Amino acid sequence: MDFAHARYNMVEQQIRPWDILNFELLDVLSEIPREYFVLPEHQALAYVDESLPLINGQFMPEPRIIAKMVQALDIQKTERVLDIGTGSGYAAAILAGLADSVLSLDTDIKQLEFARDALLKAQVQNVQLDMRDGLTDISNLGQFDIIYVGGSIESIPAELFNALNDKGRLVAVVGTGSLMFATLVTRQGNSFQQVALFETATPALTVAQAAKPVFEF
Repeated sequence: MDFAHARYNMVEQQIRPWDILNFELLDVLSEIPREYFVLPEHQALAYVDESLPLINGQFMPEPRIIAKMVQALDIQKTERVLDIGTGSGYAAAILAGLADSVLSLDTDIKQLEFARDALLKAQVQNVQLDMRDGLTDISNLGQFDIIYVGGSIESIPAELFNALNDKGRLVAVVGTGSLMFATLVTRQGNSFQQVALFETATPALTVAQAAKPVFEF
C-alpha cells in the first residue's frame, strides 16, 4: 500500500474540507506516518475517516477530529504541552511537531509501551511519556501553555484549569452520551473563557490507578 499517497489524500480530502487551514499543522499531518500508530491488522485503514481500535480496547478519534481540536489551540514553537490520554501516541506526535515539548500521560502500561514504540519509529524525540492519571494527579507537574485531552470527559476538573499558564489554552471534548462538544478554554489571569467549537462524540477518557513515571524520551 502507498501510505504516502494515502496520507496526502487524508490531508486533502478529510482535513482541509473541515476548515483546517493552519499551514504548519497541515505540514505536520503530511509528515507523520499514521500507519505506525494503529494496530498492525488495521494499517490498511490508517488514513480512512473513521475511529480505529487501540490495543486496550478503546478507540482513537478520526484524524480530522484531532486536527480540528489541535488547530484551535494555536500552538507556538516555544510552548510546553500536556497531553492527557496518550492512546496510540498519534496526537502526541502532532502536538510535538508544533510545540517545544510534550508531556503525555496515560494510565495503561500496554498503551504507553505501544505509543513509545510508535513515537520512536516515527522519530519523534520531544515527547515524554508518564504513567499517571492526568485528570487528578498533575499537581506536581507545574503549569503548561497547552493542555490537550485525548478523550471525552463529563466536565473539566479544577486541576486542569489550575495547570494552565496565563494565556494558556486547553481543548477537550466535554459532555456525555450523544451531547458532547469540543470545547476550547483560554486563561486570562484568574478568569477562564470557554468556547464550544463543534459538536462531536468521542470515547470517554478511561481512568485507572496512578503510577510512577515509566518512560522518557
